Amino acid sequence: MAESGKTLFEKVWEDHLVVEETPNTPAILYIDLHLIHEVTTPQAFQSLRDKGLSLRDPNKVLATMDHSTPTLPVKSIADLDIVAEKGPADQIRDMIRNCEEFGVELHGFDSDKRGIVHVMGPELGATQPGKTIVCGDSHTSTHGAFGALAFGIGTTEVGHVLASQCLLQRKPKTFAVNMDGSLRSGVSAKDIILKIIQKVGVDGGVGHVIEYRGSTAGVLSLEERMTICNMSIEAGARAGMFAPDDKTFNYLIDKPMSPKGPDWDQAMKRWSRLVTDEDVAFDKEVNIDIDQLSPMVTYGTNPGMAMEIDGVVPETNGDLGFKQSLNYMQIEAGKPLIGKDIDVVFIGSCTNSRISDLKDAAEILKDRKVSDGVKALVVPGSQAIKKEAESLGLDKIFESAGAEWREPGCSMCLGMNGDTVGNGKLAVSTSNRNFEGRQGKGARTILASPKTAAASAISGSVEDPRKYS
Repeated sequence: MAESGKTLFEKVWEDHLVVEETPNTPAILYIDLHLIHEVTTPQAFQSLRDKGLSLRDPNKVLATMDHSTPTLPVKSIADLDIVAEKGPADQIRDMIRNCEEFGVELHGFDSDKRGIVHVMGPELGATQPGKTIVCGDSHTSTHGAFGALAFGIGTTEVGHVLASQCLLQRKPKTFAVNMDGSLRSGVSAKDIILKIIQKVGVDGGVGHVIEYRGSTAGVLSLEERMTICNMSIEAGARAGMFAPDDKTFNYLIDKPMSPKGPDWDQAMKRWSRLVTDEDVAFDKEVNIDIDQLSPMVTYGTNPGMAMEIDGVVPETNGDLGFKQSLNYMQIEAGKPLIGKDIDVVFIGSCTNSRISDLKDAAEILKDRKVSDGVKALVVPGSQAIKKEAESLGLDKIFESAGAEWREPGCSMCLGMNGDTVGNGKLAVSTSNRNFEGRQGKGARTILASPKTAAASAISGSVEDPRKYS
């Protein structure tokens, strides 16, 4: 009998099997790259310390500080007492101490490579096709944009990978999201993933790895693919992946940690086979018509509660907590969101803080002003992006418009270190989660693209970006 074809996910999975799964035991999977930051590592390092264990391979650990870092300037650790809250400051100090003790290179405040872990990994070329990548952060799925199998893990698992470079895992099922068509003016990758989550639901991908396919997939840039993979977790999926192609290779070819010379040639041969074989049946499939896509926004308290920006809030969506969600958001069913007054705009996070995102926002904000009474915060995803944005004059556009231009970090996405929305305030945010209180106690969040966020900042209310295109 001829061997059956395999999906992209299955090829990467099988390449990393140390011990195969049985009905009674998970598989043991080898991990190529372990991304760590200051929030989910203290307990893991302490566990190693208590057990007298060292790291299996420090060279396969990439460490940074992003979640707890202030977005106000910090030149040294001494500055933390001035600009940081005690809890986050202690996490940062623990991270520095742990990395020094266990021999891990840390991209700290003095590093020009520091940034949000899911932004800097690709920038450095540490993220590569065919790798298994984990991090104690659910949005590790971002790295699947390169054809990597990337997913978040818990604190205990962080310790396991540090000690063994392996992980116990049950094999997920496969899910094809077929995207066909072209993006229209004012529409972006963020709108694609919000539409997908609206269609499949926040639990539609549970137990699956999504592969994004179709004519649209090959047209999207790596930054757009990262935005889509980033929010695969919001659809309940274990991970999201795009097959690597020439755009992937061109992105990686000059990155510091990418293979060089003959090693690059060998890598290209390996990477080029990382495509799903023809006529492979996925466990689940869904089709998305990109030609008909409009800018998307959320109206509720999970990312699946999404709608076209020029539509009206539905009367119900089948969720048991639908009415409670609208009550929390202070949003009325049957009414449009356009024109809804807002208090805050946040442009940043591992979803939308890359240079293309900042360019999208700057294009709309140029020669315009943020509405009176609206606080607008623009936070680049890394030092490299900050430097590039400033070389292009984007920082001046933001500041001239009345927005704040900050230092890299996760910032308002999770409401740490003073970057919060405010109790009862309404934000249009380019981040990935709109849960109750996600951006601060009592904060209300509408998820949107950088284009929509910038347009809303100008109008002082939820606004269709096509108005300013």
